[in-house]
Amino acid sequence: MANHIDVITNIMNVIVPPLMLIVLLLVSPLYLIYKFINFITRLLTSENVAGKVVLVTGAAAGIGEQISYEYARRRARLVLVDIRGDLLGRVVENVRSFGSPDVIAITADVSKEEDCKRFVDEAIKHFHRLDHLVNNAGLARVKLFEEIQNFSDFSDVLDVNLWGVAYGTYYAIPHLRKTKGKIIVMASSVGWYPFPRFSFYNASKAALITFYETLRTEIGNSNIGITIVTPGLVKSALSQNEPAKAALGWIPMESAEKCGKAIVKSACRGDKYVVEPSWVNSLYALKVMCPDLVEFCNRFLFITSEKTAPPTIDAPHKSFIPTELKSD
Repeated sequence: MANHIDVITNIMNVIVPPLMLIVLLLVSPLYLIYKFINFITRLLTSENVAGKVVLVTGAAAGIGEQISYEYARRRARLVLVDIRGDLLGRVVENVRSFGSPDVIAITADVSKEEDCKRFVDEAIKHFHRLDHLVNNAGLARVKLFEEIQNFSDFSDVLDVNLWGVAYGTYYAIPHLRKTKGKIIVMASSVGWYPFPRFSFYNASKAALITFYETLRTEIGNSNIGITIVTPGLVKSALSQNEPAKAALGWIPMESAEKCGKAIVKSACRGDKYVVEPSWVNSLYALKVMCPDLVEFCNRFLFITSEKTAPPTIDAPHKSFIPTELKSD
């Protein structure tokens, strides 16, 4: 019986690849037409979020802060969540000045399930609804894998970047179903591009992408829209320190403000994916078609050359900086 299965598998190995190529050639024109019509439809029917309730985690700085401001400009009501509660007061004042009719701030640690349940419950208690959940809080530690001395120092990266997002999503879904709301998740381009020295951060973001693609299938995009954001290099605490500038300064970095505006625009339009800046998309094509070249260039630019290698960063425990290529 096992031999028969192996024979069938060998036949499939030969037949399926060319068959799939033929199917793709036949289906591609119709699929492209569908994608174009769908894009035009979403462009003309962008969601008006005025008066709607948006919960943003990691809202005290960086991309999360700018996302909050853009929603405020669109007159959404906001729930701002961050572990650094002392920084939220300034953001709350700015959000009000930008036009948000109502805003509350909640200090919480997204890596704790009870905190995630609490901030969702407080949002519902205050506003009686939830329309958009922006999972933005994140954490990164930067070090070569071989230089790691204690793996427990990196466990919080997964606690925040994966479990911290899953907890909030779990408790928000029942409320988002009622409003046919949206989930916006901050993954990263390093979830599919192997950027050196960020091994655990890269893994956590890759897990996020797969998690939300699976969740989109399970719950149905017509019930709750899911926008997966994969930013490239964006100006942040890590990317703007002097050693990092020496390593990455030659790469154009987008401002957090421009990135935040693009994310909200795409979320309201109902886009399934957002890559910002859009030129980062070319790296995905390069990785798929020329993986050996990508590996060589990464090693040469960021590992072999001491002049261009990024610094090792080890900062205080669990300080959430919601910007791309960020450190704790």
